[in-house]
Amino acid sequence: MIRVVLTVLVAVALLAAATPALEDARATTTAERIDAEADRVERAVGGLVAGSVSVADPSLAARTTVTVRVPSGFGAAPIDRVAIVETGASGETVGAEANVAEETSPGPDVALRYRIDGGPERTAPIGPGGTDATVSVDGGAIALRPGGESRLALRLVDDGGPTVRVTRVG
Repeated sequence: MIRVVLTVLVAVALLAAATPALEDARATTTAERIDAEADRVERAVGGLVAGSVSVADPSLAARTTVTVRVPSGFGAAPIDRVAIVETGASGETVGAEANVAEETSPGPDVALRYRIDGGPERTAPIGPGGTDATVSVDGGAIALRPGGESRLALRLVDDGGPTVRVTRVG
């Protein structure tokens, strides 16, 4: 009987000691998976621009869709919110999300912004995929499902130069 009690106590102590490391691993894995999703969107933008010509009329513009999968489940940390936002030249958010303070670096005009489990907001930049096009969010920040899939439509229009407009589908 004493062996069973001691075994249970040791197991509980080991679990309590390992829990912070498990939470850190979940947060790191979630951040890496979201960064991979931003890379997928960037590759879709690059593929659209490389294989198409921009036109002034959005209804005639080349388009494609991409599905963004935000990690969920046991192996992922809980995500409070995730959105595709436009950033300024300094990397700061513009528009509706502008009141959120965050450390950012100069980069692309669009980013995937998310918050893991009440922590600081993080940014995964979405560039034009190695092309001379720009990327813009059509209609302000696009909120994505924090634990599932969201479909995005990409359109290549001519706004004084090739521009990929990002909108949410459904």
